[in-house]
Formats: sequence, C-alpha cells, structure tokens
Amino acid sequence: MSAVVDLRSDTLTRPTPAMRAAIAAAEVGDDVFGEDPTVNRLEEHAADLTGKEAALFVPSGTMANQLAIRSQTSPGDEVLLEEGTHPYNFESGAPAALSGVQVRPLRGERGVFTAEQMAQHLRGYDDHYAPVTLVVVENTNNRAGGALFPLGELERIWELARARGLSLHIDGARIFNASIAAGVPVSAYGSRCHSLSFCFSKGLGAPVGSVLCGSRDLIKRARRFRKMFGGGMRQAGFLAAAALHALEHHVERLAEDHARAKRLAAGIAAAEGFRVVNDPPDTNILIVDADAGVLRGKRSPEQTLSAAVCAALGDRQVLALTVGPSRLRLVTHMDVDDDGIGRAIRAFGEISAS
Repeated sequence: MSAVVDLRSDTLTRPTPAMRAAIAAAEVGDDVFGEDPTVNRLEEHAADLTGKEAALFVPSGTMANQLAIRSQTSPGDEVLLEEGTHPYNFESGAPAALSGVQVRPLRGERGVFTAEQMAQHLRGYDDHYAPVTLVVVENTNNRAGGALFPLGELERIWELARARGLSLHIDGARIFNASIAAGVPVSAYGSRCHSLSFCFSKGLGAPVGSVLCGSRDLIKRARRFRKMFGGGMRQAGFLAAAALHALEHHVERLAEDHARAKRLAAGIAAAEGFRVVNDPPDTNILIVDADAGVLRGKRSPEQTLSAAVCAALGDRQVLALTVGPSRLRLVTHMDVDDDGIGRAIRAFGEISAS
C-alpha cells in the first residue's frame, strides 16, 4: 500500500496485477465496426447483470448519463431529478448543451425524492409548459454520502412513470455498492427503469469506462449519439478487459469498503470537533463536518475550515476532499486497507487534540 492514505475518491485505485494481466491478454478489434470481441462480451455481460436487452460501453459515467438523456428526450423537454444528483451538479450543463432540455430539481432527503413529489411536477399538456419526458434517479447518491435509494420508493416512482408515459433512468455509477449494501441483485434495479448506467472506475477498480444498459432500440439510438458526442472507440477491448475483470473479481469485496467506512465513521465521531453527517454510512462515502473550534488560530483568514483540515490531514499523509466551507468527503476503496483506516482515524484524533 502507498504511504499516503488517499480517501478523496474511489476513482483513484490502480489496476491490480491480475487486472493488468487481463488487459495485456485482451483480444481486441475495432469497436466502431462492432468487431471488438472483448467489448462485445462486456456489453452482453452488463446487459445480463442488469436484466436489459443490450448495453453500450462508453468512456465515462457522464457520457453514459448524457446518452440516456439524449436518447429518451427531445429538445425543449423537461427532466425531473433530485437536486443533489450528478447529472444536475457535476456534468457541466450537459443536459442543456447536448440535449436541449431543461432540468427541474426536486428537493429530496439524502438524495431520495418520493413518488408524491414527482407527481406534483407532472403537469397536464399545455403549450406553455415544457413536457416532462424523463425522470432520473441516482443510486447510490454521491452528494448524500453514498446513500441508498430505497427499492420500495423506486418501485413507486417506476409505476408512476409508466402510468404517465415517462422514461426512467438510473444513474447507477455505484449501483454495485447499492446492490451489496441492500442485499439485492443489480437486476432488481434494472427491472424498475428504462435505462441504467454504471461505472467500472468507481469502487470496482478499473482504470476507465462505464456502460449504459437498456432495450435494443434505446441502445441502438444511444450508439448513434455516442458517435455524435465523440465517444466512438477503436481497440477498446483493453479497457473492456479491465472492466470484465472488475465485474468478475471486485464486486463482492465492496462489502469490505462498506465495513471500513463504518469503522472510519466511528473513529472520526470519537474525535472532538468532528461530526459524521451520514453516520453510519450506507456504503463507502462519508460526509464530515468540522466545528468552528477545530484548528482555531492555526489557519489563515482566507482559508476555509475544510481546506485547513484537509491540509492538516495531508501533513499526516491522509488525503480528503473539501465539499463545503466546513465539510469534507472521504471515500473508502480497494486501495485503502485496515491499516490505512487506522492511520486516518489517528490523524483526525491528532487534529482534534491540536
């Protein structure tokens, strides 16, 4: 393990020796021609896991989400999603720029909105209104600390969407974290949406790549938009081999990340001056608030409290991410072992005592 305990994101993992071997041994072809056998095998496997007819391998989770939006809307439509979701906050205005749609954020609780909230925003046809055609759910929710979207509420939203003729997309960047934590197969989520995307580089340890799953017609349409968005890839089997290895070897071990996140949360909560907002965490993400008294007199006037805490952690070879003036995010993953968690807990304790 590295001397640095890097808890900024679960995207920071390095391929394991076994994954590197799989990459080196990959059989490849030209994916734009549909002739890369490893990509084709990955897409078939992803479709099977989610219970969908087809899948499309793409470079990133952002592209997967934006393809889902573009493929299921028309310019001038409205998309409903929770205000903390990734497509609304962290995709550079892409729904407006790439699909010509407006988004209406709903205020949920820890990333979860209800079918009743959704129904309140489903207006009847009127020339003045942008028609709602798509609903987006994020599971797990990043900004809410890896929070689960309850399957029961998703079922109610799914039923309402179908009754009103709407499409439903699940941004499942960390859907395997949700599956492991909830104890249900990924297909349980896939059966309650029209499209589902997930990432191989978040938690699963692959270097790059995501996949969009849906009906054959939807994926055929998304493949054209992938080309339009600049996402066609050639000998992508090297990347697909890493993704396949991740699916075959790194899913069940996500439970270890969840257990370490709970241990980390308990350790930080014991350090005076810090509060874990989502204690206990559902999965592998912690959101931590620092009290105003932490590092009093030891930070510059222009430095936010969270930046000062991150700097103090960095001095102790522990890395975290600022997500607000006094708020930090920490994410457990396969490159942080039990010793690393212990070191992070000690670092918070030293800052608290300083």
